[in-house]
Amino acid sequence: MSHTYKQIEIVGSSETSIEDAVNSAIAKASETVRNIQWFEVIETRGHVRDGKVAYWQVTIKLGFTLE
Repeated sequence: MSHTYKQIEIVGSSETSIEDAVNSAIAKASETVRNIQWFEVIETRGHVRDGKVAYWQVTIKLGFTLE
């Protein structure tokens, strides 16, 4: 059986961690995108406030199978 995949790019953010930013982005995407199979972190950024990390932003590519 062969599969056809589609990729989308999304950005997640978190005040806690990079991992939390990825998890929340995937959880949100899963509300409307079916058959998510994999992800790839393509960019990591953060916002600094008063000399400390205020929040993380992570750009990820999601791959999912088409029905």
